[in-house]
Amino acid sequence: HVQLVESGGGSVQAGGSLSLSCIASVSGYSYMGWFRQTPGKAREGVAAICIGTGSTYYVDSVKGRFTISHDNTKNTLYLLINNQKPKDTAMYYCAARLGRTPYGIDWQYAVNYNYWGQGTQVTVS
Repeated sequence: HVQLVESGGGSVQAGGSLSLSCIASVSGYSYMGWFRQTPGKAREGVAAICIGTGSTYYVDSVKGRFTISHDNTKNTLYLLINNQKPKDTAMYYCAARLGRTPYGIDWQYAVNYNYWGQGTQVTVS
């Protein structure tokens, strides 16, 4: 049974830092990513990592502030958020693509991931 469980969300003041975690119940993912969503808006891809190569990807609005990483030994995905801004307020979701992707994926599109966590809320004031 594939399961992704996020943790680490909360309320922080602007300029602060927060670290999100996502524990995966199985290994074998080719890509993992973090998405965020606010009410009435589409889910936005903010960062992703190719598990095999370690290559990381970020949307322009978070470059220099967000850091995605993955611990293979713990099957855990992380997102470190520094210098938080009120616009970072959203529900953050962990996503994973299980199986091989020899040609890569468009990491920022939610449709390219086949497993999702339940989300963790981040509020920046």
